[in-house]
Order: sequence, then structure tokens, then C-alpha cells
Amino acid sequence: MEKPTYKDLLNAGVHFGHLKKKWNPKMLPYIFMERKGIHIIDLNRTSEEMERAAKAMKSIAKSGKKIMFVATKKQSREIVKNAALSVDMPFVVERWLGGMMTNFATIRKSVKKMNSIDKLLNDQKANITKKERLMLSRKKDKLEKVLGGVANLNRLPSAVFVVDISHEHIAIKEAHKLGMSTFGMVDTNSDPTQVDFPIPANDDASKSIAIITEYLTAAIKEGLEERQQKREKSNKEVDTAES
Repeated sequence: MEKPTYKDLLNAGVHFGHLKKKWNPKMLPYIFMERKGIHIIDLNRTSEEMERAAKAMKSIAKSGKKIMFVATKKQSREIVKNAALSVDMPFVVERWLGGMMTNFATIRKSVKKMNSIDKLLNDQKANITKKERLMLSRKKDKLEKVLGGVANLNRLPSAVFVVDISHEHIAIKEAHKLGMSTFGMVDTNSDPTQVDFPIPANDDASKSIAIITEYLTAAIKEGLEERQQKREKSNKEVDTAES
């Protein structure tokens, strides 16, 4: 897992914050300077916090627990969705439904409903009209758009990673209620104390979102690989003991 260099972060525009008038004073420790009325993020701090977050995410993945990726802003959706899929983690990139975690049982019911509709549509012997099929297809597509990323989630995740903590404040609030670890990209207009692992960074530019998300995903991948290696070693030891 290779950490992006200072130059890599610079080229991705990770250092660009918001206008000074929009800043949150709690971001002061992460701000390098002000240039033409815009706050510039200290990339040394970004690098430090990225590494800290990556170590924690790797540990969570190695223990077999899930991290939910949340990014409903247009420019971050595909980046975050692809990253989550690459490490088999749950994700929400369309709309955060209130109670998605605090009312998990209801969400599971909706997922079951979506799966039963899918099963019905794929049943060649199902006695449904063309109009009913069309209505069911629309309903399934609507549910899949919102719930597709959590369809395989059978229990609550242990942590959440969000791209913009101000935009995804409901997800952060629910995670806090449930005692989950929280990770997030935090721009100069947000409160870094709202998450356990704040990563000071431009949360609006796609290149900035990509470079940080990809690094964290690589850490998760390492954790999963180490877990698999440990499991294989354990199985080998059992086989040796039995033979």
C-alpha cells in the first residue's frame, strides 16, 4: 500500500479549501494559509491523518468487520461505489434513508421485498400481466437504486467512511448513536471533531476524492488479504494436526 506523495496530493487539488468566510474555526489546526480569500489545507496534516485512518481501516477489515462507504454527492458517487465494490464493502451513493442504520430491521425488510420482487420477475411460470411486470420492474429499480449497496449486509457495519461530513451529517449522527467508528474527508467548512478519523481534504473535486478513497481502499484490501492468509494458515495447521 503506497501512500500518495505530497506532490500527488497537490496535483489532485487536495489542498484547496473553501472561502475564508465559510470556514469552521475548528479546522484551524489543518489550515496552512489563506490565498486570495481561500483557505489552503496543510497537506502534511492530510498525509498524517490519511495514514492514521488507513491503519484503523486495515485493522477493521482484518477483523472481518464491515465499513460502510457513504457519498451521495454527484462527483463522488461512482468513485466511492467502485471502491466499495472492489473490497466487498456496503455503500450508499444515491440517497441516505433516515434510519438506515438506527432502524436497520426496517431496511432489511425493504431489501427482502426487493429480492422477492426480483425473484418473481425472474420466475417464468409467474402468473403476472405485462402491466404488473412493468410496475414491479419500476419498483425494483427504485429500491435497487437506494438499497443495492446494502443488499448483502446482514448485520450492522462497524464503521462508516463519508466523503463530506457536512453533507452526510445524518449518517454520521446515526453512526454516533450506535457507537460506530467514523472516518471522513473534512473540508475547511466542516467540524473535524464530528468524526473519529478526520482527513483534511478538498471534498468537492473528484481527483481529490479519488486519491484519498483509493488509498484507504488499498489499506482495507491489505487487511482482507492478511485475514485470508491467517485463515489459510490456521486451516493448514488443523489439517497437519489431524494427519
